Parts: sequence; structure tokens; C-alpha cells
Amino acid sequence: MIICPSCGSTVDGDLCLGCAHCGARAIGPPLANAEHQLRSYGRATIVAASGAVLLAGFLSLVIATLFQFKGFPLRLSALANFVDLSGILAAGEVAAWRLKWVALPVAIAVLWSGARLVRGISKNPDLFIGLRAARAGFAASIVATLMVATLIAVTVPERVRRHQWGVEAGYYAQAYTIQRALLEYRALHGTLPPADDLVKGLSSLPDRDGSIAEALRFVDPNGYQATTGPFASRVKPLVLRGGALRNTATKVIGDPPGVSFTTYVLRLPSEHRLFGGDDDFVMRDGMIMKASEVPSSSVVTRPSVP
Repeated sequence: MIICPSCGSTVDGDLCLGCAHCGARAIGPPLANAEHQLRSYGRATIVAASGAVLLAGFLSLVIATLFQFKGFPLRLSALANFVDLSGILAAGEVAAWRLKWVALPVAIAVLWSGARLVRGISKNPDLFIGLRAARAGFAASIVATLMVATLIAVTVPERVRRHQWGVEAGYYAQAYTIQRALLEYRALHGTLPPADDLVKGLSSLPDRDGSIAEALRFVDPNGYQATTGPFASRVKPLVLRGGALRNTATKVIGDPPGVSFTTYVLRLPSEHRLFGGDDDFVMRDGMIMKASEVPSSSVVTRPSVP
């Protein structure tokens, strides 16, 4: 079966006798295959170049990160520590973390394509050449991928810890904002607000930047308890002038309580904005700690809602 080069139809038999569709005839028999055929080096070049570029690019970024840490040009003091293994490891971790969303997908693509090309070269030695170079480039790709993945995995626990520190720092900031508001309230009224007047009382304070209102968004009055404390003092009721002329049975509106609240316990939600777990934060008179670190007898529990 022969394909006619003139019309592209299939011809059964000798094309020298003519094509049945277009009538074209071959002027001679087809040329014989070449006795010596050159083998291709293209696949090996692709695999070797991709592996070399991947490894060299990562090492170059590590060196650039080292210069970023030590400064450029290097001073004598920095030059002594330039070859320090810990410094190189730290620079590698930073470089790997910067490339995590780029290097890993590229490395996976290079490994997948390189494995296919190396397999094709090894199965067809008569058509392709450069198996050693292809294997060397594929090995460089594997080394670069393992380096990036290992350095990223090493930094994950520390980064999770630092993220947790950041989350806790945010809650500490909100708790200290509430502590500041409670101190301002006590300075104005001589007592801490009761539980049923916590949010309303603190919301009445001056709040230029809105920090108090933001901190009160996640405060539950049921987790707040104000007590008199060992050094509580009685607050004198406000007596209006001309009190002898008014009816003694009339109650003075706005009289403060007879005993001032001096200590408090406030339970704040955890990072998941949920109450009742051991991850909750408890603030006692400005001291913040986890609920799991506080004795159970001194922790304010939030009553269950049916």
C-alpha cells in the first residue's frame, strides 16, 4: 500500500503504473534507506539543560539570599561567617520558602517530562544518543526538588509556631485594650462595671480609634465577673444640695453601688471564636493566661444556653 504524493489517496500496487485517482506516475522506485543514520541528541539536551537550570537557579537564589543577609560587598567580619553552615541553611530555607509556589510545580513538571525522555532514550539507542547526559540532568532535577521540599518541610513547624504567636499577640492586644478601658472606667466611676453593664459601660468611654469597640465585639458578659476584693472601699452616694428640702423617700437616680468593684475575671474566646474550651484566654486583673493554666475553681464558666 502506497500513498500517492500527488493527491494523497491510497494506491494498491506499483505507483509506476499510475494512480487510479489522479493518474500520476512515479518516475522510479523509491529511494533506499540511508546506510548510516545520525542519532538525535535533542532529548538528552532538553533533560540535561532543564535539570541544570533548575539546580543552578535554586543555588543562585540561595547565594543571593546570603548576600542579602551579609550585605554586599562582604565585610571581613561577614566574610568569615559566609561559609558558615548554619547561615547557608538559613538562606536555603528562606529561598525555598520564597519559591514554594513556583519551584515545586516546575520541579514536578521537569521530573515527569525528564523521566519520559530518559525512558525513550534508553529504549531507542539507535535513534537517540546522550543517555549519560540525560541521566545527569535528571539526577540534578531530583536533587533540586529534594532540596526545596526538605528545606520547606524543615521550616513548617517553626512557621506554624510563629503564626500561633501572631494569633495570640492579636488576642493579647484586644485583652489589653479591654484592660485599659476597665481602668479608665474605674478612674471615672470609682468602680468596675457590673456584668450586666459591661459592654454598655465600656462603650460609653472615649474611643477615637475604635479599638475598644473592636475588642468588645468578641466579649461575652457571661464570662465576666467583678468582685469587691480584699481592699474594697465603700462609695459614698451622691448627695444633692438642698437635700433637706426634698422628700426623703425619693430615691436619687444614678446613685453608685455601696461597694466598689476592684477585681475582675474575664474569659475571652479562643482563636476559633468559641467559648468553653481550654484554648480560651482568661484575664484576671490585667494578667492574661490560658484557661488550661488557671485553677478550675477560679475560672468563670459561661452558662449553657438551653
